[in-house]
Order: sequence, then C-alpha cells, then structure tokens
Amino acid sequence: MSVASSLVEVHLLALPVPLAARSQQHFEELMREFLLIADGHQHGHSEHEVPARLMNLVQTLVPLYGAVPGPAEHRRADASARGDNDIDHHLGVGPAAAGPAAQALGDLIDGADEYCRRGRHLLTLATPTDCVAYRRWYLGQVITQLQGAAPIPWTDSDQARNLG
Repeated sequence: MSVASSLVEVHLLALPVPLAARSQQHFEELMREFLLIADGHQHGHSEHEVPARLMNLVQTLVPLYGAVPGPAEHRRADASARGDNDIDHHLGVGPAAAGPAAQALGDLIDGADEYCRRGRHLLTLATPTDCVAYRRWYLGQVITQLQGAAPIPWTDSDQARNLG
C-alpha cells in the first residue's frame, strides 16, 4: 500500500480564511520562540532555566511543526492573498494514528498557552479566544472525520456559534 493510498481526505468546510491566517501566524510566533529556546538550550546559551515541562513541549513541537509549510498551508495562504473569506479546504491525512496525534497536538498547544498566560518563561501571548475556537474545530474535524464522521462546516460548528 502506498502512502498516498493510506491517506484519508479530511474536508474543512467553510474554513474561515482570515481567522485561519491569524491562527497560523500566532502558531508560527510560538514556534519561532520555541526554536530560539531549543537552539539556546542545545548550545548551552540559555539565559534562564527553562522548566522541564516547557522544554518537553519545545522538544516535541519543534521537530514536528518547525519545518517549512506544506501544500495545505500554501493553499490557505493563496486564499488569504486573494481576499477569500472562506474556502472548502481539503487535507490528505493519515494514517488513522493521525487522530490521536491531532488530539495530542491540541493538548500540547493548550499547555504552551498556559505558559504564555503566565508570562514568565515565554514572550508570546496566549492564543486569542477566537483562534483557540478555530484550532479546536480544525483539530476536531481531523479527529472525528478519521473516525468516519461527516464534516461540519465552521459556520455550523459549536466553536463558531460560541464566539458569536
């Protein structure tokens, strides 16, 4: 079985492009700070002690999400550049282990947000409420669609309704 044939198509319907862009920008800011922490720690140049739990977050997230954006991110960026308000976005996700990985990612980012809120070890601000709602919808769609559920458009989601 090829990698492409083991992918599951996840449909992110009515994806809110401006909110997705802001959410991605915030995540990239957090990842840049994590890269700096990881680099300083690796080279022994850390100016302050990094708590073990935060260092674990850094060491987990940087290798997975500190890389160059993929095709899905480019499609979202193109939609943003065109000024689209929303798009139907499709991702090839797989294998089934991606569902638990998506849940773990959400948990890791929630943990990072807790450090951001404390303002002691990170400069990045905690994720804004609307971006948290978007992240939970996005990752929730990956998780539930991999389990066989039908896609729920952003506009029909509990997360979007709770913002309004």
